[in-house]
Amino acid sequence: MRQVFRVLAYAVAAGVVVQAAVMVYAVAGLGLFIDQGGVLDQAAMEQSGSGQSLFPEELGFMLHGMNGTMVLPVLALLTFVASFFAGVRGAWRWGLAILLLVALQVVLGLAGHSVPFLGALHGVNALLLFGVALYTGWRVTARDRALHAVPATAPQGGLAAGGVAP
Repeated sequence: MRQVFRVLAYAVAAGVVVQAAVMVYAVAGLGLFIDQGGVLDQAAMEQSGSGQSLFPEELGFMLHGMNGTMVLPVLALLTFVASFFAGVRGAWRWGLAILLLVALQVVLGLAGHSVPFLGALHGVNALLLFGVALYTGWRVTARDRALHAVPATAPQGGLAAGGVAP
């Protein structure tokens, strides 16, 4: 179960990377759309809302929303549940931290549509979530390495037992 916990923590970190990638893809496409004479106004937003895409990269906005409100919360919840069975000291705290940061991320993302400052915090929290998820996965890997490390042996012909020269 330790490996499941580790993989889930790394999956959350990878999910944050996907979030950043699809958002930048969409914003870059929006910039290109505007550079080519496209207009983003209320009429364009209504057209987009009716299922007619303004530009191909607009898909990135949808993927960002779906991944952030459905996929990452499920991964975070699974990570938290797996933390209880991982057999790693303090794992539940790191699993809870991931879960709480994802919950905060969803709230900031949704509230950022009304209060732009919260949208800025959404980006900062994403970096924090990425770091915590990556560190959580690394902790399990480091613990496994420590458990399977080969103990150092005394050199042949070296000091006798007790550190006394023969």
